[in-house]
Amino acid sequence: MATVEGLLSQSKVVIFTMATCSRSTQGVPYLAVDLDQRGDGQEIQRGLQRLAQQRDVPFVFVDGRLIGGLEKIQQAHRDRTLDKLLSMGQETYDYDLVVIGGEPGGLAVAKEAAAYGKRVLVLDPVAPAPAGTTWGLGGSRGHVTCASRKLMQQAALLGQAVRDSGKFGWEREERVSHNWSDMTETLKRRLGSLRESRDLRDDRVSYLNTSGELVGPHTVKVTDTKGKETCHSAAAFVIATGGRPRYPGIPGDREYCVTGEDLLQLPRCPGRTLVVGGSGAGLECAGFLCDLGLEVTVMVRSVLLPGLDRKMAQKIENHMFVHGVSFLHRFAPTKVEQVQEGGSARLRVTAVSADGTETYEGEFDTVLLAIGRDACTHNIGLDCVGVRYNLKSGKIPVDEEDRTNVRHVFALGEAQEGRWGLRPAAVQAGRLLARRLYAGHSTKCDYTNVPVTVFTPMEYAACGLSEESANHKYGEDNIEVYHSYYWPLEWTLPARDKNSCYAKVICHIPDSERVVGVHVMGPNAGEVIQGFAVAVRCGLTKDQLDATIGIHPVCAEVLTTLTVTQRSSDALAVRGNC
Repeated sequence: MATVEGLLSQSKVVIFTMATCSRSTQGVPYLAVDLDQRGDGQEIQRGLQRLAQQRDVPFVFVDGRLIGGLEKIQQAHRDRTLDKLLSMGQETYDYDLVVIGGEPGGLAVAKEAAAYGKRVLVLDPVAPAPAGTTWGLGGSRGHVTCASRKLMQQAALLGQAVRDSGKFGWEREERVSHNWSDMTETLKRRLGSLRESRDLRDDRVSYLNTSGELVGPHTVKVTDTKGKETCHSAAAFVIATGGRPRYPGIPGDREYCVTGEDLLQLPRCPGRTLVVGGSGAGLECAGFLCDLGLEVTVMVRSVLLPGLDRKMAQKIENHMFVHGVSFLHRFAPTKVEQVQEGGSARLRVTAVSADGTETYEGEFDTVLLAIGRDACTHNIGLDCVGVRYNLKSGKIPVDEEDRTNVRHVFALGEAQEGRWGLRPAAVQAGRLLARRLYAGHSTKCDYTNVPVTVFTPMEYAACGLSEESANHKYGEDNIEVYHSYYWPLEWTLPARDKNSCYAKVICHIPDSERVVGVHVMGPNAGEVIQGFAVAVRCGLTKDQLDATIGIHPVCAEVLTTLTVTQRSSDALAVRGNC
């Protein structure tokens, strides 16, 4: 019945029927729920039979009120009571759906809703960053920034491949060097084409590059570039404004610092760089710049890669440190100022330790901030319509259907609180939201076991629980961790980074050693995890993993040959035998 109530809220007229039944509603908008097309169709039908005291479909509801089956609908039509019911409380809106923000999840729900014949409007104001960086539709989040970091990682990997090539017989007649301007211009052209492909017109979605502010329960005010205001009404709203990098609020941060989104816009090579923050984006940028031969320092106040596996984060730090990245732990900047040195401007950074007992001062050519992201929701009228949100981060709590505390307002992607703001998850959630609203579906986005990748030079990817989360959820005694270092075959000739790549599988012992987490650190880790993510979602067990024949000699093979447990390794280390 809870499912029925959710369906009834989606349309004034709801008809529970079968796909094989013919229907004619004479132009009246309705939602048809084909019970024979749903996995829970029989349960819903039994509940309706108890409620309506009838056995046969259709079950017709108007404004949540059960009218009955075919005979009762025909009688209501004859005595004109049906017309009265349909006209009561009739509200007309300019649009069925307005999406505020053009983050990928918002574009997905807009296109899917338009495919169902709904009138959809997308509002996407894209304000420039403090450094002047501008974006097209959808802003910086989504595949634009992620794609740029992936391509920058490739630039670094190509440099390593050039250095390795001599061991494979390649002879270089001249010194190979990297040209920052050539790389950034090529990347910007490629990423520009990605933005242009997001044209909504072919999907019959109206689009305005303007700001939108909720000014009433079903009304949004639109302000164009000339300050002209127009109001539009809609039955439902989706908040998909995305996020922007957080600034620490210290002197000089907005004047002199850049973020990962600005990196490609720099007219010069970044030179000696300070990366503030240990987020995935920060470590990706730090590793990439270091592999280009630049001097890089990472300043982190708390932990690296918050939310991900602690031991894997430590291994990534170790690898980056060996390859030249310096780390300054438990420090936070308090001031950034510009100084002149030898006719060129440099940045002087002052920082203080977490306990306040130490002060640090250093000079850099570039200061890159990577301390997190805030949702762009503070100026869109959430207070006016009563939507609850985090005042500090701007993120909005939602339920399992991506609904806010206001029934007709939803949030997706980085606007959501407590979920990964990853593009693929947001796109999936957007499509499923449209199907629930306009096609009678009930499937909700599953935010568990979402695969993630960090494009550091030694790539890290994971699916499922971290070791800490698994221990907390199931108890340490109920968790077994199988692990192994491995050495990619292509790294053996140049004798590079032996025992740096690592994989571990986390299993829940009482549940037939069901795999609840897979973690890989090595070449193309994201490609490896994408395949194993399917198996994890299907309930993969350690026995099934062991029974899988590996492909030799590839990196992913290591996951099919894990025999050593972390528990036994720790015991050997304690006894001094390891």
